Amino acid sequence: MASSSSDQRRTPLPPVDYIKGVNGLDKIVLREVRGSTAEIYLYGGHVTSWKNDHGEELLFVSSKGRGRRSMFNINILLSPSFSPSLSPSLSPCSTDLPSDSSEAQFKPPKAIRGGIPICFPQFSNLGTLEAHGFARNRVWSVDPDPPPPPNNKAYVDLILKPTEDDLKIWPHSFEFRLRVTLGPGGDLMLTSRVRNTDTKPFTFTFAYHTYLSVSDISEVRVEGLETLDYLDNLQNKERFTEQGDAITFEGEVDKIYLSTPTKIAILDHERKRTFVLRKDGLPDAVVWNPWDKKAKMMADFGDDEYRHMLCVEAAAIEKPITLKPNEEWRGRQELSAVPSSYCSGQLDPQKVLLGT
Repeated sequence: MASSSSDQRRTPLPPVDYIKGVNGLDKIVLREVRGSTAEIYLYGGHVTSWKNDHGEELLFVSSKGRGRRSMFNINILLSPSFSPSLSPSLSPCSTDLPSDSSEAQFKPPKAIRGGIPICFPQFSNLGTLEAHGFARNRVWSVDPDPPPPPNNKAYVDLILKPTEDDLKIWPHSFEFRLRVTLGPGGDLMLTSRVRNTDTKPFTFTFAYHTYLSVSDISEVRVEGLETLDYLDNLQNKERFTEQGDAITFEGEVDKIYLSTPTKIAILDHERKRTFVLRKDGLPDAVVWNPWDKKAKMMADFGDDEYRHMLCVEAAAIEKPITLKPNEEWRGRQELSAVPSSYCSGQLDPQKVLLGT
């Protein structure tokens, strides 16, 4: 007897999975019906993968940090009743695991090199804390009953609150809620909400330290930041004004662009792909590539990997954010990847920068 067409259909994977990742660390996988995916580790509240509907990876993660990925899949659909327990079996890996350098990056307390690290409550070394703060080095929890987003998008809500040790180095109580959403077209959106739960004001800086995967950095240009002022971290944060029609790359770059537009385009000529970064509540934008000499000095970064990545980061740095008790700040970044619409390297601004 012939089976029915419904029997022949593959059972669709759930839009949200709770699974094991590198070194047994817990992660969330979001799936969109057309095939795009995103992966988020509870360690760091860290997005480590964003793939389009062709399965192409759009974020860069250093090969020295990927290590061995567990094939174990709990395959649990997140629901309002789901509340993952941070039991010892789900805690950061113990120090007696093999110290293979290819796994060092996914072993707390080391931050993951690549993806989208959350820099909070301090960007870089602009303060007394460790570089980029501590949010990227902490285990976040999952909100078991978050409000749903519109249009039935795949999403997860994570929460971070300070530990007693955190309060010793940064004595401010807060609640940080991060929503990661995968839209119907494969767009990736991160929305951060920081609430002051203390009795006194506090101030912080912030960045989505986004590592984009590119074919070759020499084939990449950034549109939307021309003529803007920036602080050059390679020249003691001296202030300059960007010259030229677009940003191209011939050496190390580490700049903080100020009062930037809400939309920035990153063109990858070889792949004929344009990343469009939209942001809200984040006036600054960091552009960073370590180039060859600095890449060789970084233990968790391949010597030649600088060629295949570019950081473009929505941020709030020049003017730190101050919250009074019970006040809340919101910062959003949305990433999309579209076919490039340019001829001989020229971007069509109507289609990308000024388009919707």
